[in-house]
Order: sequence, then C-alpha cells, then structure tokens
Amino acid sequence: MTQSATMGPGRLVLVVGPSGVGVDTMIDTARDALNGDERFRFVTRTITRPANAGGEEHQPISVPDFERAAQDGAFALHWRAHGLHYGIPSDIDADIAAGRTVVANVSRTVINAARARYRNLAVASITASRETLARRLAHRNRESADEILRRLDRATANVPQGSDVHTVDNDGPLEVAAARFLQVLRGV
Repeated sequence: MTQSATMGPGRLVLVVGPSGVGVDTMIDTARDALNGDERFRFVTRTITRPANAGGEEHQPISVPDFERAAQDGAFALHWRAHGLHYGIPSDIDADIAAGRTVVANVSRTVINAARARYRNLAVASITASRETLARRLAHRNRESADEILRRLDRATANVPQGSDVHTVDNDGPLEVAAARFLQVLRGV
C-alpha cells in the first residue's frame, strides 16, 4: 500500500449490492452522465471469465494469471465470488493521489479491507425490495428457481453498515435512483 493512496485528496467509492439490484445499471448511467469529466474514473474489473461471457465489460484473465497478478500486487482489492476471481487494479492509487473519485463495483466482503487501506472512502449501497429483486432475477433467465431463492436470501446478508454508507434505493424509477447515485459520487 502506498502512502499516497491513503492520504491522497481523491476518494474511492465502492458500489455494492446483491444480484439483480442494478449495480451495473447505476454505474453505466453515471458513467454516461459524467462522460468526459476527468475528476472521475470508473474501474474496469479484472475477472477470471472469458471476454465473450456476457455481462459487464471486464479484463479477462486465467485463474493462474490472476493468482500470480494478485501475488505481485497488481490489485488494490481482490476477492472470489460465484466461482470467479475479481480484482480492482492497483493503479487506482495514482488516481486517488491525483484527487480523482474512483468508482468500483466490488463485493460487500471487501469493504472492511478497503476501509483499512483508504482514508477517504464511501460505500454506495444499491438496494431494492425482495419482490423487485425476484422479478429482475427471474427476468434475466440465468438461474433456476432454487438459485434465485438462494440469491434472495444472500441479498439481506452482509448489508453494509457505517457512517460511510450511502443507500441508493433502486426500487422505483431509474431516474430517481440515478440522481441519488450521482449525489453520492459527487460527495453531496
């Protein structure tokens, strides 16, 4: 960890939420709204998933290469979920030191590690009702009914707590949630 990462004038915003809540939609909407604003960086995650697997744009990597990169310090944060490895590149430290707001989609399980590493941190916790999550998960047609139930049960586990947590309710119109998310990113 570099001193500049913890003491830089920038900020790290961790975007978290259970499957189906709309984390990617919030990030995509904010990225479009802030297009060209050099004060913000939206992180592309490194994931042990093929490039053509669908879903978010990501940097594909093999498991052995990921493990080697993690050991070599290539990631500021990394975790394992749903049988995959995920990493946030360590070059975010330079952005934070330069005063930028870095926006990263992460697992709720790495919040405490990020808190220990970064002084100026915010958590944007995207939420929605169980009914909305169930409908969205069923609509994407990727999981069985049992898998959806397990995801719904996990949705209420590990809900982030703390003065740095900002809740963004994504149960209603997208415009309302997106406006709230932009407020969190801008530090309002």
